[in-house]
Amino acid sequence: MPRLLLSPAPSHSSSARRYETELFERFQRDGDVSARAELVERFLPLARKLARRYERASEPLEDLVQVASLGLLKAIDRYDTSRGDAFSSYAVPTILGELKRYFRDSGWALHVPRGMQERVLEVNGAVEALSRDLGQSPTPQQVAMRLNTPVEQVLEAMEAGAAYDTTSLDRPRRSGEDEESGTIAESLGEAEDGYSLVEDRATIGRGLQALPERERRILYLRFAQGFTQAEIAEQVGISQMHVSRLIRRAIDRMRLVAGAA
Repeated sequence: MPRLLLSPAPSHSSSARRYETELFERFQRDGDVSARAELVERFLPLARKLARRYERASEPLEDLVQVASLGLLKAIDRYDTSRGDAFSSYAVPTILGELKRYFRDSGWALHVPRGMQERVLEVNGAVEALSRDLGQSPTPQQVAMRLNTPVEQVLEAMEAGAAYDTTSLDRPRRSGEDEESGTIAESLGEAEDGYSLVEDRATIGRGLQALPERERRILYLRFAQGFTQAEIAEQVGISQMHVSRLIRRAIDRMRLVAGAA
């Protein structure tokens, strides 16, 4: 059964480095899983610190810590003690690479080229750093100077950053005192009366085709031109009573055609 060592406080002293090297040797040479678990525990604060760099409202910190922890495990499993470098110098780029890959592959709501995604992350990091240093939001020109890149590329990255988050149309909208609450979708557009008018015209068109020519003309004069029954009777050459009967009969026939459709 492998022996358990008490973990000293993490530090950059030579004794701490020797202890970390011993843990790696126990894990890589002897397959001591307890040594691996202790390494994870020792460097987990580093993973959390790196995860906080990418923290935002749309990404819970715990999700980012899980991604960073996965990067830490990969770094521990792949680290080569014979190179002589401090483990942290190897772990940091590995963890950051895992975080960037997470945002690149699953974090974006819309498709954005990978090169642009990397630039967005760089610009966001520069904005956060400059905001801390200046005590206010930096201008695009200041971000460009920080990154030594053209202002146009900074502005392009800021615009592309809007593609990271999208809002569901089913999300409830904020309601004021005099405004009814509802979803965002309900606030977009309005009912179009023209659709029902198109349906009515299609229905009437089928009914008119089933009528004789004289009855179609009478309906046109009555409802499209606004003629009285007396005026229609004079134009068509029949009595007003006959016009009234033809109108009623035509309307009844159109209703039958509409009901059968």
